[in-house]
Amino acid sequence: MRFTTFHQGGQDRLGLIDGDQVIDLNKAQPQVPADLRLALKSGVDLAAAAKAALASGAARVPMAKLQLSPILPEPGKIICLGLNYFDHAKEGGRDKPEYPWFFLRSASSLLAPHAKAIRPKVSERLDYEAELAVVIGKTVKHAMMDNALDAVFGYSCFNDISVRDYQKKTPQWTIGKNFDQTGGFGPVLVTADELPAGATDLRIQSRLNGQIMQDANTRDMIWGVAETITLLTECMTLEPGDLIIMGTPAGVGQARTPPVWMKHGDTIEIEIEHIGLLHNTIQDEAA
Repeated sequence: MRFTTFHQGGQDRLGLIDGDQVIDLNKAQPQVPADLRLALKSGVDLAAAAKAALASGAARVPMAKLQLSPILPEPGKIICLGLNYFDHAKEGGRDKPEYPWFFLRSASSLLAPHAKAIRPKVSERLDYEAELAVVIGKTVKHAMMDNALDAVFGYSCFNDISVRDYQKKTPQWTIGKNFDQTGGFGPVLVTADELPAGATDLRIQSRLNGQIMQDANTRDMIWGVAETITLLTECMTLEPGDLIIMGTPAGVGQARTPPVWMKHGDTIEIEIEHIGLLHNTIQDEAA
């Protein structure tokens, strides 16, 4: 199944994708909350509800006509990995980390598909990062490698846009990763059953103004999805509606000579094979 989230009538609503059209799942199946996180937390059978909606005469709206929102507009936890591709660690002058470099994002940093990513007036060092997003569907603590993927509901595209000079102001990366409207997320969530286990062996790219900047494969991650969930749940409970962002491959702007920083009017695309294409345009912050 494929889902999206769109904004209508002053609220975000869960949409079921049918080709190039979208069904408002709550309107078609009223037992399903209109918000994906609430739907996951309620324990409703989303697969069954989606199948029933697809088989029904429920109203469909062209996806191109919808104002899209981040897949999870207000996730529970947003846990990100740094240096999770061998080539990206190398281009940053580092060896393979002994343990994942985890950091957190906030919901206020998220950016809707097709919306304007804001280049803040305090910095010109705005960088792109193509990443795989993992949406948790079940509560899990002390997962094991053989059952960790049972907690995954689905996968999406993410652009971990980073303000590099602020990221490097302190040893903690948090401040440079949480500027407003810098975490592109969506537009499609693909359920785990439609993809290889752990979303492995999928091509992942970023394209800046049509030029390929990053071109890699999710099999090149140092820590895959199952191992990441296992490590995280040693210390915390993952809950429905939590989000894990799996790190970026080589080719980021700061590692290039000369560095490449995104500027006003640029377009940035993140594409992951069999998942979708995330598109945003850069806009300078208003004075």
